Amino acid sequence: MEAQKVDMFIMSNAKYFESYQINAIRERLIAIDDSRWAILSSVQLQDPTMNLIISVLVGHFGIDRFIVGDTGVGIAKLLTCGGLGIWTIVDWFLIMGLTRDRNMKKIQQLLY
Repeated sequence: MEAQKVDMFIMSNAKYFESYQINAIRERLIAIDDSRWAILSSVQLQDPTMNLIISVLVGHFGIDRFIVGDTGVGIAKLLTCGGLGIWTIVDWFLIMGLTRDRNMKKIQQLLY
């Protein structure tokens, strides 16, 4: 794929990934052919900041975990009111990294 197109994708989507993942994504995007560009541009990535806001506001209901796809953990948080608040506070620090990891897995499924 063209380097300019790849750099534009990286610039517009860098907030969805960890900083150490950006170079690997860039290298893989340059190596693939242009036929996958339409599929790649249609991928819906989750915003880590929005998930943090959701976690702060209604994390004790487990909604933050439902959004990232951890249904079992979401149900456990819902039934225990966020682990009596402790689990909710821990997730305030973990949810952004978890969201970025899930976004990376989506991209890896498309690129590999």
